[in-house]
Amino acid sequence: MEDINKIFNEDCLFTMARMKEGMCDISITSPPYNMRNRIYKGQYRKDTQKSNTFNIKYKYFNDDLTIDEYYNFHKQVLTELLRVSKIIFYNISIVTGSKEAIFKLMGDFSKNLKDIIVWDKGFGQPAMHSGVMNRGYELILIFEKNAEPGRCFKTSYFKRGEMSDIWRIGRGKSSKEHGACFPEILVEKVLEGWSKKNDIIYDPFAGSGTTLVVAKRMDRNYIGSEIVEDYCKIIENKLNLIK
Repeated sequence: MEDINKIFNEDCLFTMARMKEGMCDISITSPPYNMRNRIYKGQYRKDTQKSNTFNIKYKYFNDDLTIDEYYNFHKQVLTELLRVSKIIFYNISIVTGSKEAIFKLMGDFSKNLKDIIVWDKGFGQPAMHSGVMNRGYELILIFEKNAEPGRCFKTSYFKRGEMSDIWRIGRGKSSKEHGACFPEILVEKVLEGWSKKNDIIYDPFAGSGTTLVVAKRMDRNYIGSEIVEDYCKIIENKLNLIK
């Protein structure tokens, strides 16, 4: 695969299957949270309430995989990302529909899990159920290809003592096109700390295109995968506005 500075309307596993090993310098992404796999009377079930806010968060797909489906899919994605990318920033939120799978994935990939950034959003939205803590943070899991023991990154561009592992950045602004937008400043911080000009940046769940837009603005090359055709059109329009 030689194509860069493009968005591919397809499953990210198809895109990565065409990539050469190690061709991407960084992957930055925020996969869907699996918000509509809920608990009812002690059992997982799909949330089918049409009025539920979770139902409109991603209007083009259900976001309701079983725990096993969520785990198996993300295991495939992380395995491929570690093949094609030198370092991976994988933003996740620990919710009911993902918790068991995420903890298992962190164990499975523990040798590649270099460190974790806590994204402090400033406040926790009220929980949907009594006995549940308000979630005011998300985690950015940092995986490194061929990681060595310890916490020192093979490639980074920040000076000693300048990079904290808690990032206090407000929530991304939702838009008419997408209900869960990534904050641009968060992507900028990753690119400033771990990349240089002309590096190749990949986002396997491109969504509304924040990672790709910031990468282009900061003179990086980019590749994106996105299964929703309408989102791909939105991304292309945004990228075309950047000179």
